[in-house]
Amino acid sequence: MDVKVGDILTMKKKHPCGSERWQVLRIGMDFKLKCLGCGHQVMLPRSKAEKSIKSISRGEKPPVAKKRGMEK
Repeated sequence: MDVKVGDILTMKKKHPCGSERWQVLRIGMDFKLKCLGCGHQVMLPRSKAEKSIKSISRGEKPPVAKKRGMEK
C-alpha cells in the first residue's frame, strides 16, 4: 500500500470522538496517526493499520524547515 507522511486516511471504524479520518505523521514498521476530530495520536503496527484503511487521500506535505542564512 502506498501511504506517505501527510496523507489523510479514512478508516473502516470510527474513533470514539466520531471521526474516521486520520493524518499520517510517521511511517515505518508502525504508523503514527493523528485523529482529525480530536487530535489524539496513536501508534499502530503497519499490518493492522493497512487492514483498517478504507481510502487514502493525499494531504498537505509536512512543512520543511528553512536553514538560516539561505534566504535571498
